[in-house]
Amino acid sequence: MTSKYLVVFEKAENGYSAYVPDMPGCVATAETLIKAEELIREGLALHVEGIVEDGQPIPLPESVAKLIDVRMPECAPR
Repeated sequence: MTSKYLVVFEKAENGYSAYVPDMPGCVATAETLIKAEELIREGLALHVEGIVEDGQPIPLPESVAKLIDVRMPECAPR
């Protein structure tokens, strides 16, 4: 069985960070987005294994994300 969890990737000063809002403490950092994704996948699997080993319930995936358009002023730097 598989579940899909939202992963948030953020650009950092020296690379990227990633975290899973529904799995507190499940984070990863890397120099590239591709490596951050690889590490968060591995980390999430290990995180779930640890939860199961501890006999705790696995948090359900409840977070969602949506892109929202925001009109920018013409003079705003980009």
